[in-house]
Amino acid sequence: MEAHHPSKILMTADTVGGVWNYSLELVRALAPFGTQVVLATMGAPLREEQREQIEDISNLTVHESDYKLEWMDDPWADLEKAGEWLLKLKDEVQPDVVHLNGMVHGNLDWGIPVVVVVHSCVMSWWRAVKGEDAPKEWDRYKERVTRGLQAADMVVAPTQAMLHQAQELYGPFKSSTVVYNGRGQYSFQFGKKEPFVFSMGRVWDEAKNIATLAHIAADLPWPVYIAGEDKHPATGKTMELENVHFLGQLSEKEVSDWLSRASIYALPAKYEPFGLTILEAAMSGCALVVGKTESLAEVWGNAAKYVDPNSADELRDTVADLIEDEFARNIMAMRAIKRSHGYTSDPMGQDYDHVYRQLMKASITA
Repeated sequence: MEAHHPSKILMTADTVGGVWNYSLELVRALAPFGTQVVLATMGAPLREEQREQIEDISNLTVHESDYKLEWMDDPWADLEKAGEWLLKLKDEVQPDVVHLNGMVHGNLDWGIPVVVVVHSCVMSWWRAVKGEDAPKEWDRYKERVTRGLQAADMVVAPTQAMLHQAQELYGPFKSSTVVYNGRGQYSFQFGKKEPFVFSMGRVWDEAKNIATLAHIAADLPWPVYIAGEDKHPATGKTMELENVHFLGQLSEKEVSDWLSRASIYALPAKYEPFGLTILEAAMSGCALVVGKTESLAEVWGNAAKYVDPNSADELRDTVADLIEDEFARNIMAMRAIKRSHGYTSDPMGQDYDHVYRQLMKASITA
């Protein structure tokens, strides 16, 4: 017998990273199946723009908290409280399935099917960015994440590469699968391209490695525009660099406008388990220059130029070549657009719906 679409899902999301956009995209994509989503948010209160984003999503109810996330400083007491809060919410809303976008609450006593998504993790981040295993103070994190993931009925990752890493670090899992992230194409358009290089992210984020792009900007014939926080959280200092224009925090609408005009999108990331901003750039017809990582190669194939994230020279030369060669730039832009069509939110919604129904069916027969 075919299991019904879930009528209600309890989902968690943090409000401080890409998981927020991913969650809203998924909620919208589940609407055609008649699935209501109760979203429990953590990490920080919703910003004004985030409140506006959720206004028109008819199948969404949000419950807010500002409990710390598992990777934050000394989060353990908060994670306990968040767990109690989530179980209480579960009793109130009576969902068919729990979908966790954080990992440590996978082993709570849910009593219904649980999906945990590994969007990224500290252990794999440390290996990719620092080239070594995370230090001892992350042992407790590792142990809690391992328990959460091993207890889940299904572990989902946004790429095969991320799933392999998670299995190696925290496995074995009861069940696992890959569901590629998606973005709604309606948000992004291909505009008249202008001569500049664009990038997005926090400048001091070692994983995104935008600092390397900022440092080679002076050697490029085109200006480099960077959207995102340019003040370092610890020192409060901003970067002042030649030929780099920092745009600060932009709204979704502003981001979409910049992307539609940018000729090249550069993100020489050392660690990027999927890369939603790269997908947005591809949908907007930018030629892509990205870090050569397993996950990005899996997502983009021949639709991006890859650079060694540790080589500023390689980044400079690759971007400069694209600036010089309009023909090559147009080919890369077309490839990126074509490839981006495989990562829209509809297939993502269908894939998750399939996972939920499988689990519901298994729990009925169990």
